[in-house]
Amino acid sequence: MTYTLGENRYGKSRVRLVTVRRGPERHHLRDVTVDVALEGDFGAAHTAGDNANVIATDTMKNTVYALARDRFTGAAEAFALELARHFAGHPVCTRATVDIIEHEWRRVRVNGTEAPDAFVRLGQHSRLATVTADASGGLEVVAGIDDLTVMKTTKSGFSGFDRDRYTTLPEVDDRIMATKVRATWGYDDAALANGSLDFDTAWKRATVALMDSLATHASPSVQASIWIMASAMMDAEDSIDWVRMILPNLHHWAVDLAPFGLDNPGEVFVATTEPHGLIDATVHRRS
Repeated sequence: MTYTLGENRYGKSRVRLVTVRRGPERHHLRDVTVDVALEGDFGAAHTAGDNANVIATDTMKNTVYALARDRFTGAAEAFALELARHFAGHPVCTRATVDIIEHEWRRVRVNGTEAPDAFVRLGQHSRLATVTADASGGLEVVAGIDDLTVMKTTKSGFSGFDRDRYTTLPEVDDRIMATKVRATWGYDDAALANGSLDFDTAWKRATVALMDSLATHASPSVQASIWIMASAMMDAEDSIDWVRMILPNLHHWAVDLAPFGLDNPGEVFVATTEPHGLIDATVHRRS
């Protein structure tokens, strides 16, 4: 019997990194989790127990900290680019992928003024950045937002769907729409080629457009909402080539108060998280 090794990758996950840049007037805090994954000539480690080409995952962790000393001063995407290019430059590495999740902290306010050196963890959402670099110099940069829990208390419905003998869901023209948004988007090659893309500004434009669209559009379904919101994001930021959204439908069911002699004019609900619908779609910019 003979065997062959298929696709493989390895790396270091959940590298926790916090930086404090100590300015003369205030401190600047950054908090990220970094994953590194490498692909390349690592077959002998699997098939022959030969580790000569293996870059230790501990080395990857140390590299994250060492490069953060002077190079983690801007956008998370920019730091991911530095790391991915570093690892892709290793002779046995054909591709390096770096994922960064940025955790948001905000300054504590004291008597109406922002504290220079005290922060509170928000936990509202996480900023995402993924960079893939290959040995030939090719780059792919993906940005995103995750764990963004949002709700519309009106301007959402779901009707006209297929029905069979197992269907019990009533059609509704006005309902609560709640979801935990995971949205990612890719930047086009032209925007990356000249090196002038401002990742922070692009991320802000995309997320503001996402939130504005969420709040204002009338949704006939979660599927339609993805199309509407993704289109708004690409309209707002020309460098975005595609947007992917993964939206769980976090249901809120109206409680039947009739047994208590009460009506319920759309004011009392029970929130459920399981089971939930899950809608996943990618919208591409047409060339």
